[in-house]
Amino acid sequence: MGRRAAPHLIRKTATATTATTATTATQPPTPAGARRRRAGVTVACATALLTGAALLTAPASAAPQQAAAACGEGSYQAEAVLNGSTWTARRGSSVTYTGTDMRAAMQAAVNSLTAGRTSKERVVVRGSGAIGAGSRVSLPSYTVLDVCGTINVTGSGSGDQAPVYARGARDIEVQHLNLTGTPLYGIFMRNVTNVVLGQIDMRLSRGLGVRIDNRGDTSQWTRNVRIDNVYVSGASSHAVETYGVDGLTIGTVTARNVGESGLLLNQTINATVAKVDADGAGAGTGYAAFRMANRNGRIGSGYPTNVRVGEVVSRGGGRGVFCVSESGGATIDRVTISNTGNNAILIENCYNVNLAAQSGSVTGGGEIRLAARSEFPNNSDITVQNLRVTNSSIRESPCGDNTTFRNNTLVNSTQTIC
Repeated sequence: MGRRAAPHLIRKTATATTATTATTATQPPTPAGARRRRAGVTVACATALLTGAALLTAPASAAPQQAAAACGEGSYQAEAVLNGSTWTARRGSSVTYTGTDMRAAMQAAVNSLTAGRTSKERVVVRGSGAIGAGSRVSLPSYTVLDVCGTINVTGSGSGDQAPVYARGARDIEVQHLNLTGTPLYGIFMRNVTNVVLGQIDMRLSRGLGVRIDNRGDTSQWTRNVRIDNVYVSGASSHAVETYGVDGLTIGTVTARNVGESGLLLNQTINATVAKVDADGAGAGTGYAAFRMANRNGRIGSGYPTNVRVGEVVSRGGGRGVFCVSESGGATIDRVTISNTGNNAILIENCYNVNLAAQSGSVTGGGEIRLAARSEFPNNSDITVQNLRVTNSSIRESPCGDNTTFRNNTLVNSTQTIC
């Protein structure tokens, strides 16, 4: 028979008083051969332990914090300018387009840059206009795009169309972009290297915000992607999604009422994310403010820590944090999760995940769940710590391998672990 753990102190709150009572969490038997480390739930005054954890865990660093230049400032090689209802694209004194089509003007400006260049040249767009959802502005290698205005995407389309598009290119930079409307994708980049996205603002009514992947040639990673600050609202899919990326640095992803995830990392390694801030992400679905899937964080056949997230904030929506399908190698320093419609946190078939390495809170909403599907190896080396859990629960089923729960404070909450 499995041994029942000793009772631990759990702080429960009442209407007028705070009482501390001893309770015993339900403990299923420990499976043979499983290595278990268990530490008790502590009361909130365990300041020394919290301080020690903070000292031992280095926080995830943000994307480089340098003052962003105002849109359009500085030198450029070509521009597309709106005057009245007429767009004009020019390089120096040479006019390459005149007409009413914003997309055509932008593409003409891009196409006027030096052919076969090996250093970046810059296009500035001055003015706002519409681009059809079934079309794109394609950026070749060594191109910088700065859009000083708003692109409104209209109509419908199919495939990988996006107002900002790059494929098989390197050294691409989008300094500013404001987007509204109904794109399939706001930004779509495939099999690219050395990408910088600066200040990106998308207020959509459909589509996916930013997608960067390697699905054109999966034998090659997309490499060295930096996203400074992206805000996405109203997308029917994810705010930001990566797949097959080696080397990702993100400052802040802000997601508001998107249909699926705020930030979804698939098969992405060597990633640093400062903050994910999501409100209403994936409501009514199993998606999450922050989701890792499809062997995210796997390097070779192992899961060394290589995905580092500074903070996840999740209010409402579907899940708060979701790790699934043989992902891992991740440390999340801080979490603040409240009133999710699905699990506050779900760790399912993941390996070497350190949750709330510094601090965290889960309030209301769904439970904190460690689970597993039979088609993948069970969870292993999962640490859940430093959480204040209010009006919720922690549940592990089935028992994982080498799982650690420590320094968690339960307030009107329950815990069922192995």
